[in-house]
Amino acid sequence: MAAIIIPKTLKGFRDFLPEAEIARKELVDKAEACFRAYGFVPIDTPALEYAEILLGKGGGETEKQIYRFADNGGRDVALRFDLTVPFARFLAAHRLELPIPFKRYHIAKVWRGENTQAGRYREFSQCDFDIVGTDGLAADFEILLVMREALLAIAGGPVTIKINHRGLFNRFLDTLGVGKQAAEVLRVVDKQAKAGRAETLRALVSVVGEEKAEAICAFAGTRGSFEETLAAMTAAAGGPCPESERLAQLYHSMRGMGIEKNFVLDPSITRGLDYYTGIVFESFLNERPRLGSVCSGGRYDNLVGLYSREPLSGVGASIGIDRLIAGLESLGRIEERRSYAQVGIVIINEKDMWACHGLARAFRQSGVMCEVLPEIAGSRDSKRLVKQYVLAEKMGLEYVLVPGDEPLDDRVDLRYIPDRSTANNISFELAVQICKYPRLRETYLKRG
Repeated sequence: MAAIIIPKTLKGFRDFLPEAEIARKELVDKAEACFRAYGFVPIDTPALEYAEILLGKGGGETEKQIYRFADNGGRDVALRFDLTVPFARFLAAHRLELPIPFKRYHIAKVWRGENTQAGRYREFSQCDFDIVGTDGLAADFEILLVMREALLAIAGGPVTIKINHRGLFNRFLDTLGVGKQAAEVLRVVDKQAKAGRAETLRALVSVVGEEKAEAICAFAGTRGSFEETLAAMTAAAGGPCPESERLAQLYHSMRGMGIEKNFVLDPSITRGLDYYTGIVFESFLNERPRLGSVCSGGRYDNLVGLYSREPLSGVGASIGIDRLIAGLESLGRIEERRSYAQVGIVIINEKDMWACHGLARAFRQSGVMCEVLPEIAGSRDSKRLVKQYVLAEKMGLEYVLVPGDEPLDDRVDLRYIPDRSTANNISFELAVQICKYPRLRETYLKRG
């Protein structure tokens, strides 16, 4: 006999049981509802791309983390590490087929060979939304609006969105005379929240020297109200400029809509990937700030130009679904459910199977999720019937209906499976109302 293969998964990769996957799907549904309300449409791209496509301008840590290999045909391929770079390739290939400006969302798995930690895995899902084909302020503001609304809907609690402008940071670096080292400097500053100021300073000293490193750390550490921080940054960068004006206009719009409390101007937010060129942002759960950013992104005016002679400006964000779920779980905001159904119907004998499915259909048509338990119980007193109750409880069903021989009347009581909360949207009256099939006029609700 052949040896049994041990069922195991790779480090950083996971299986999802129904209760976990249902929670994920419900979170994604909330995000999708928000995207669609703003006019964003879904797309999809291959998980596997030519390596040259993905490595075109990822830069920095990307090349170390990418899953790259030669396939059976000897082609140099790689698994996508995010959804933004494949989107750029998608746009170059299909530009003439799309309305421009174009608003899309894309929810799919990505892969990065990085160290695993709480809320961070090697295979995980991203939820991206972008506006391309315009470099206007209105697109930047709409992305911030969608980000805020989606996160509030999903998180069920307060969120903070930290924003910055890489162009303004670059102007500051130019005043220091270190503009040529901007990409490396911004990658170092991007890690400050994890590494701390002392380690960031040491890393910057090795790039630009001690005096300029101190100045950069001071700039990145500027704090105050949005307006105070912007004034200090603008002065350090050499005075008013298009980048500072864009930030000022964004803040004016935030105040106009009364949402400014959710936004903070933070010069240390730089994003590590080289393709960002304009505003950048990261989002945090106020009740779990140490979890890190649960939604981030920015403007990437030059990214699409890698694959086309006619580059498209774009701005977008990505929700880290797995990290966000980890944070919500720690806050007790993820409800574990093992089934979408609220009601289970037991089949007592084969000849009444049609009627059980008829009643289930009536429940569904009335807006109540319902399923027929697959095993035939045979008798109300049999062990097989007891197994139906055990199964229903494991599935998390809130009601079990058992067809019986006694007529359904006002004396029949409505009972619940033990230790399950009452579902207010299902009532005994509703069950009576939709029992329109002859055999199931004799249905009654029985304790699990």
